[in-house]
Amino acid sequence: MKTKPLGGTNVQVPEIGLGVWQYRGGVDPLRHGIELGANLIDTAEMYRTEDVVGEAVHGMRERVFIASKVSGDHLGYDQVLRAADASLRRLDVDTIDLYQIHWPSRGTPIEETMKAMESLVDSGRVRYIGVSNFSTKELTEARAAMNHHPIVSNQVLYNLRRREIERTLMPYCQRHAVTIIAYTPLDSGKLAGGRGLLSSRSTKLLHEISEQHGKTPAQVALNWCISHDNVIAIPKSDSVSRTAENCGASDWRLSVEEMARLDQAFA
Repeated sequence: MKTKPLGGTNVQVPEIGLGVWQYRGGVDPLRHGIELGANLIDTAEMYRTEDVVGEAVHGMRERVFIASKVSGDHLGYDQVLRAADASLRRLDVDTIDLYQIHWPSRGTPIEETMKAMESLVDSGRVRYIGVSNFSTKELTEARAAMNHHPIVSNQVLYNLRRREIERTLMPYCQRHAVTIIAYTPLDSGKLAGGRGLLSSRSTKLLHEISEQHGKTPAQVALNWCISHDNVIAIPKSDSVSRTAENCGASDWRLSVEEMARLDQAFA
């Protein structure tokens, strides 16, 4: 499994991680993914999957990079601290590797939230700070609110069919060493080759390129995503076989020409 640096840190994270939003697979797919090198697991307090993540990493905590999120409804200073402590208990770990603000709040000043996030790092309960669903403007404001710790990531919707971040957010993150964590990278399964809603032209090209590489359409769609600088992806799968398929999107690359053809077909 290829890795990429997390933000401007020296920490390397896999370019394919494991998402657990609406996850029902139990511990086996997660453990299999870890064995294949997908040792970043992303959860959140609102997902109600922190317990199963904690169970999956039991006995192998040192091998796994755990990311979780505080709800956008809990962004007051004391609320952030309480939410982090509750997540630590559910995960049954001493430290969360990456703690993210799930979405921005208009009701709480970003300075107050970031003060709490930095306090969590200072106390050792969190290693790195990230955000999620932040626009370029919101990310700029959040970065300006930091006193002594950086924001290393922004988790956002990104896939072949949903590319809004390419306008301003992706270039901004690349300039400022903020890793983009792409969620729903297979567009809720639509890019996995089975379910429809894709045009015949784009479907044909996806299958054509997958056959040329001996890969599946899902692997091509994921590889397109992670071929961009500063981008990693966190597909979700409830099965061991699908998890293995997703991990097979790493360790190879589409050509420049293939990337351009996909860009045009899914524009």
